Amino acid sequence: MPKLVYDFTEGNKDLKDLLGGKGANLAEMTNIGLPVPPGFTITTDACRFYLAHGTVPDGLTEEVDSHLAALEQKMGRHLGEHADPLLVSVRSGAKFSMPGMMETVLNIGLSDESVHGLAKQAGSERFAWDSYRRLIQMFGKTVLDIEGEAFEHAIDSAKKAKGTTSDLDLDAGDLRALVETFKGIVREHTGRDFPQDPREQMDLAIRAVFDSWNADRAILYRRQERIPADLGTAVNVVAMVFGNLGMDSGTGVAFTRDPGTGQQGVYGDYLQNAQGEDVVAGIRNTVPLQDLEQIDAKSYRELMQIMQTLENHYKDLCDIEFTIERGKLWMLQTRVGKRTAAAAFRIAMQLVEQGLIDMDEALSRVTGAQLAQLMFPRFDASGAVTKITKGVSASPGAAVGKVVFDSARAVEQAAAGQDVILVRRETNPDDLHGMIAARGILTSRGGKTSHAAVVARGMGKTCVCGADELEVDVAGGKFTAPGGLTVAEGDVISIDGSSGTVYLGEVPVVDSPVVEYFELGLQPGADELVTAVDAIMQHADNRRRLGVRANSDTGEDSARAVRFGAQGIGLTRTEHMFLGERRQLVERLILADDEATRQSALDALEPLQRGDFVEIFEAMDGLPVTIRLIDPPLHEFLPDLTELSVKVALAGNAATAQDRKLLDAVRRLHEQNPMLGLRGVRLGLVIPGLFAMQVRAIARAAADRVKAGGTPRPEIMVPLVGAVQELEAVREEIERVLAEVAAETGSQVHTLIGTMIEVPRAALTAGQIATAAEFFSFGTNDLTQMGWGFSRDDVEGSFFGRYIDLGVFGVSPFETIDADGIGRLVKIAVKEGRAVRPDLKIGVCGEHGGDPESVHFFHGAGLDYVSCSPFRVPVARLEAGRAAAAEAAGGSDSR
Repeated sequence: MPKLVYDFTEGNKDLKDLLGGKGANLAEMTNIGLPVPPGFTITTDACRFYLAHGTVPDGLTEEVDSHLAALEQKMGRHLGEHADPLLVSVRSGAKFSMPGMMETVLNIGLSDESVHGLAKQAGSERFAWDSYRRLIQMFGKTVLDIEGEAFEHAIDSAKKAKGTTSDLDLDAGDLRALVETFKGIVREHTGRDFPQDPREQMDLAIRAVFDSWNADRAILYRRQERIPADLGTAVNVVAMVFGNLGMDSGTGVAFTRDPGTGQQGVYGDYLQNAQGEDVVAGIRNTVPLQDLEQIDAKSYRELMQIMQTLENHYKDLCDIEFTIERGKLWMLQTRVGKRTAAAAFRIAMQLVEQGLIDMDEALSRVTGAQLAQLMFPRFDASGAVTKITKGVSASPGAAVGKVVFDSARAVEQAAAGQDVILVRRETNPDDLHGMIAARGILTSRGGKTSHAAVVARGMGKTCVCGADELEVDVAGGKFTAPGGLTVAEGDVISIDGSSGTVYLGEVPVVDSPVVEYFELGLQPGADELVTAVDAIMQHADNRRRLGVRANSDTGEDSARAVRFGAQGIGLTRTEHMFLGERRQLVERLILADDEATRQSALDALEPLQRGDFVEIFEAMDGLPVTIRLIDPPLHEFLPDLTELSVKVALAGNAATAQDRKLLDAVRRLHEQNPMLGLRGVRLGLVIPGLFAMQVRAIARAAADRVKAGGTPRPEIMVPLVGAVQELEAVREEIERVLAEVAAETGSQVHTLIGTMIEVPRAALTAGQIATAAEFFSFGTNDLTQMGWGFSRDDVEGSFFGRYIDLGVFGVSPFETIDADGIGRLVKIAVKEGRAVRPDLKIGVCGEHGGDPESVHFFHGAGLDYVSCSPFRVPVARLEAGRAAAAEAAGGSDSR
């Protein structure tokens, strides 16, 4: 077994896989000379072994013994010593930050005997008994699985007996009594006494941290953030420093820049006479970090210097946890801080301007998901709105929904299709499922560093914290605002995570400034965020190899796609042009029982399609436009079989001949599995003249554009091809019609002919199909359906949740490309198609074309372009640039 325990002096920030983020960064801070309490880290290898075998690996106990002895020698105290005890914390620390999702136990080493030694050492009976009650409470909940409410109820009872609402008003005698109460709770719930052996405490705490990797909330958080389940967590054993020794002590969280906006300045929270969990939990309201300058100027100045050192060292926004013990500053943690989407773009460009990073690195610091967040609408509060209160702007966005006060209720309501706002006094890790389900989160306690704020920012969820004017009555299902306004469960509120404002009712929304930028371009006087987005988007465009096209069926959408940066159209769905009033013409085509009637219907449809294509060619002048010939089964253009059958049956003899004829046609065309029936290329081969009409409309529209001085670039795509013979037969007809129109109009418009690769057999015979195709476009929606054997309309709502719970896949394969299975089909088709036709143009037009993770896959697979909805075009452009920059750097972009 490799080395399992590392002293903080032995690690560094690049060992996150082995030491976890917390351990690696504690080691890094130690190595650059910052004041870090001594300690050691148990590796993720040990955790993975424990989770696989149910026991710690051989040699771990001896390595912990050795490092503990070194720690004791360094501190001059011994764990469990009665007169002058060494106390330690046991903290989790995974590779990727999972705030509050795993366990921490403080003050390990206290016992009925050593508590007296701690009191004498600290000169404070109250501090010692407060530390001991914290240990029993955290150990009971974390290690012994006792419900936290049992301890909270005992604390509330002690405060009530004292006639106070503040923990600080409990004196040493009160806390001593509370310790006895807590020990009784442990005995009642576990059948054993609280362990007095400090080494037993530590060993049990280490195992509890290992176990917490697979706690429900940790699993849920990993799924939400797409963190691999097999990483495991490291465990950090750290000498305790105390922020609860009196008013000259305290604890806080700081950011080197505002994680909400990216602005430079002093940001964070501080709490006197407290331990770190008090700040993060939001149980006591903190003071702004700036107030520390008046409370303890020396520590404040030192902290400011350390913050600057860390930001320059990590070249990024740093999130810092610190404790002041009687005027001595200690650094307990640092990590690259989670931030909002707006902050991510601003900070990236600020760091470029400061010369700390280059543009490729800036590109790696932002994501398509963040850009999509910036494109969401924002509230328009210029009209008549009712403001309820204002809290801390913890995570931006505009969220509207019905109020719920319970996480389980939030999940239940969201599953029923309701938009909800989760309202709590403060959140804790057990609220994660409700936070994910809710549109937004509102708390009456806590600040920008509270649990709710940190987790919401990480998820991109709108959040307002610390709205302390609100009296939240969870049990009563209501909250009360200033002036006596009462908001009950089910009432609608709107929360603005950018300003911290809470409104009654639904507030209208307007386009975001970033959408206005994509629509209009960079305008004079643009704000810092828009300027940053512009600079990074320009670099992404310069960097990317992948082209980005749009899926568009109208001239209006096509024009918008061009404004958003699309380089053509990757998919025009011609069937969408048959809807509305034109559906009657399709009915005529289907019901035709002779050639003349069928041709009459086709002749009526052709000029309508031609007009649509003219609009699209005009919007996309000079850019390629891939037009898919009709794909869905014809029954989709007819009335529903059941509804029509009922209509005819109820009418009886009065039923019209048209309805009876229509019912016969619907029955004739009815299929048990229409998505695998008469559709796509099969329609063109079975229904005479259908594809020819569409091709003629395309060719004539192109000729019209040439006559008007335009430069159309049509590409005709044949859907659902599974065999090269199908494509060959249709291609012959397409070429004949194109030649006829060229002779008729005198315009020879170069038109590519290709196919969608959406049937698995097409991917596996791509070399054959490439002999008749000048381009491929992967229809990954159908390719995924057929490759997995899933009916998308049925499976996503029925069992996908269970599949994700079981780890069959981490995310729906319709959302992100299944790289191992469907992705392999893509790679086979690319390789075999280009082996036959080296200049084969290859793209993707399924919904995966706008999914950030999938864009990286398609870059690596060698595609020429991706195509997505117009609104997703900027996201695809950004991710294509990030993929190219990451490849040039020799790896993948960092999380």
